[in-house]
Amino acid sequence: MSNIKIEQLSFGFDTQNHLLFDQADLVIDTQWKLGLIGRNGRGKTTLLKLLQDQLPYSGTITHQQAFVYFPQPVADPQQLTYDTLQDLCDFEQWQIERELNLLQLDPDVLWRPFETLSGGEQTKVLLALLFIDEEHFPLIDEPTNHLDITARAHVAAYLKRKKGFIVVSHDRHFVDEVVDHILSIEKSRLVIYQGNFSVYEEQKQRQDQFEQEQNVKLKKEIGRLKQTAAEKAEWSRGRERDKLGSPTKKGSGAVYDTGAIGARAARTMKRSKAIVKRMEDQAQVKEQLLKDIEYIDPLSMNVKATHHKVLLRVENLQLTYEQPLFDPLNFTIEAGDRIGILGANGSGKSSLVAGLLGHFTGTVTGSVWMPQHLSISRVRQNYEDNRGTLTEFAESHRLDYQELLNNLKKLGVERNVFQTRIEDMSMGQRKRVELAKSLATPAELFIWDEPLNYLDVFNQNQLAEVIQLVQPTMLIIEHDRHFLDQVSTQQFLLGHTDLARP
Repeated sequence: MSNIKIEQLSFGFDTQNHLLFDQADLVIDTQWKLGLIGRNGRGKTTLLKLLQDQLPYSGTITHQQAFVYFPQPVADPQQLTYDTLQDLCDFEQWQIERELNLLQLDPDVLWRPFETLSGGEQTKVLLALLFIDEEHFPLIDEPTNHLDITARAHVAAYLKRKKGFIVVSHDRHFVDEVVDHILSIEKSRLVIYQGNFSVYEEQKQRQDQFEQEQNVKLKKEIGRLKQTAAEKAEWSRGRERDKLGSPTKKGSGAVYDTGAIGARAARTMKRSKAIVKRMEDQAQVKEQLLKDIEYIDPLSMNVKATHHKVLLRVENLQLTYEQPLFDPLNFTIEAGDRIGILGANGSGKSSLVAGLLGHFTGTVTGSVWMPQHLSISRVRQNYEDNRGTLTEFAESHRLDYQELLNNLKKLGVERNVFQTRIEDMSMGQRKRVELAKSLATPAELFIWDEPLNYLDVFNQNQLAEVIQLVQPTMLIIEHDRHFLDQVSTQQFLLGHTDLARP
């Protein structure tokens, strides 16, 4: 057994006015399976880089095992997958085939060019490489990208068999399945919780509630101490005036007395000032006990009232390129319904959205009916056409500019990003612009295609909470089963057996 030990770790980027980590301390047992969580932009990927000594920092990071990072950079994707993997790590063929079998992936993929593999297949072969050499400690950054529900289950089952790694994933259900500890970035600290994400969330909620209640009590006590100190100080100033008397009245005040009154007044003032000092010191101590709790503000969603009972009716809908994507579909969305659509990669989920909105470029048979002038708000998978400043963007989409900014800020986009052109933002920030646009668009029906991409678990909770609160009518395509369980009224699996309940 070995440890990873972090002592007095401090790091911040020059472009930020605060430290991501400020004298953080941590000890990790390398047998632990850790889920690394924290709000977007708080340093998850940065911490993985610090562990690999890729960024300068102050403090010390001590470890006996070398780190290995996923996803590994692939120099020549045109090579056979076997040769691509050999460039990254030495192994025997039987070793990689063993790992691929555990991942439910046919070893024949080794003899295909890497670039011809699907995103899910590429993920699996690169993951398999991590655990061939047991002397390394894997750092796994977003393994669920490009994975459908079935592939996520394969990878989760695989990681459950393994010991010792740190994984970053926005898929809460996946993290719940594979980890036994949570490493949480809280403000500029690193905090370990024993258990999976659900256990962490329960512990964290209890802790935050307790600290919030303590803060309320402390603030009341601080207010009382400060008020008492102010009253004592005012009384002391009054005694001082009595002692000195009026500057316009000769012979007034204790300084003209025989000495007894003046001495008594001086002693009283001394005691009073000591009380004031003690009260102020106590208030300062109480203020230092106040916890710096991180609050996550609720989002707003611009749901437009509808007088329609049925908002969408689909009859015998079939979409075809060279072959039909799925069997003919029949379903209805009524006001208040929130339909969750699941399905394997390539099953036609995004094509279904295109078909519903009249954008499908292949052959369409069957019918799609919506009321005339139905207002629809979308979250798209591809949003590269979002461009310009946020001011221009709000004007062109007729959005309330302040509502757009408020939701962006609540989603964790820093204010200094607001002046950046959308096309120059990071992919995570651009996703939040797409999402904030949909939230601010007045609509009777919301159609969201994989809204959780690039969102951390805290953002996901924000979305779930606002949907549960305002109860819009929605069609949601999403791989994350936990999210759909929270927000949907019905769930269906898209495949070649029509829409079936999973």
